[in-house]
Amino acid sequence: MRSIWNGAISFGLVSIPIKLVNATENHSISFRQFHIADGGRIRYRKVCELDEQEVSSAEIGKGYEEADGSIIPITDADLAALPLPTAKTIEIVAFVPATTIDPLQMDTAYYLSASGVPAAKPYVLLREALKRSEKVAVAKFALRGRERLGMLRVVGDVIAMHGLLWPDEIRAPEGVAPDTEVTVRDAELDMADALMDTLGSVDIDSLHDDYREAVEELIAAKAEGEPVPEREPAAGGGKVLDLMAALENSVRAAKEARGEGGEGREVAEVTHLKPQEKPAKKAAAKKPAEKTATASTTGTKATGKKGAAKKTSASKDDAKAGTGKRAAKKTDTAAAKKSASGKRASA
Repeated sequence: MRSIWNGAISFGLVSIPIKLVNATENHSISFRQFHIADGGRIRYRKVCELDEQEVSSAEIGKGYEEADGSIIPITDADLAALPLPTAKTIEIVAFVPATTIDPLQMDTAYYLSASGVPAAKPYVLLREALKRSEKVAVAKFALRGRERLGMLRVVGDVIAMHGLLWPDEIRAPEGVAPDTEVTVRDAELDMADALMDTLGSVDIDSLHDDYREAVEELIAAKAEGEPVPEREPAAGGGKVLDLMAALENSVRAAKEARGEGGEGREVAEVTHLKPQEKPAKKAAAKKPAEKTATASTTGTKATGKKGAAKKTSASKDDAKAGTGKRAAKKTDTAAAKKSASGKRASA
């Protein structure tokens, strides 16, 4: 691997000559712009806005633009003359537990290679010290015209360095969290834990870039003049209507994908219960009908019921008749008294 920076690690009074190489590489597919009318490449040229002439890299300088638009020229010699101790040195400033480094700060990764035979012994010493302490080293270094933070850690038999963003480069997550009050039930948390347990174990080496593979197949097909390969559309994430049903389906699907069972089970439908609607209560189960008695018994019971009904009706009629007689008797008595009173008044 080609080194991009040569310098030394400053470990107290120990200096370790090293070379810096990129630990990662970009596999993204690059596209070029072209003129649709004739297929000509579209290129960007550096043109001076004063004389509208294209200029070469050797004719281009750099500078700082002030608020009024004027440029203050800054040369490489000016930057090289700055009293910056980290210009060619990775200066270790502290050893801390890895958990104290916020992953949000992590940037580009590099490998540090011992430069020459004399550097091997102090290099291995630092590597083994990091291993035994189970800590990482926080360092400062300068690269591409600016000073940066770095984190040194052991990867296999190599010391790796992650560039770190400065703390003031991390934005506060203001207004990002949900601003509505949400209550999560224990049952939902339990189901989420079950889903995490199901999906938690994976061989990271088995993961690959499906999109890049699809683009490569597309390019190959067009280059050969063949039909564009069709792929099944990815299942889109719809609206979550019933969170518990969605979690249950996710756990079941993950288990089936891993061959952990789930055959023969129907996938529960995701339904949405509106706030004003309540689930209908289940109707009380009817008791099984008793076995029918014999025909004679049934007939006797029916006759008995009819007789009882007749007696009840007769008693009601008698009661009504008695009530009518008593009402008529009271009326006759009142009339007789009124007639007697009238006779005495006339006498």
